[in-house]
Amino acid sequence: MTASKNKPAMTADERRYVERVRSLPCSVCDWVAPSEAHEIKQGSWYTSVALCKSCHRCPKNGIHGEKVMWKIMHMSEIDALNVTIGRLMVKVAA
Repeated sequence: MTASKNKPAMTADERRYVERVRSLPCSVCDWVAPSEAHEIKQGSWYTSVALCKSCHRCPKNGIHGEKVMWKIMHMSEIDALNVTIGRLMVKVAA
């Protein structure tokens, strides 16, 4: 993970959290891990969503593109965050 000039560097706790998010399958299409961590609000690492490369950055499917997969799956960023948090909680309980 590289630092961005638009946000402060991650703390050690934020880095650990994001690594856990990245270990999950995609919260939109369920593609197997590792995922990328999409921040709902830039720099708000604890609202990171686990997304595969396609659901994150693909011009057609991705959240930063036309969001085709998101529309097919009837997902919003909050829906995907809910899936991510639910999966993280299951991993903690296990």
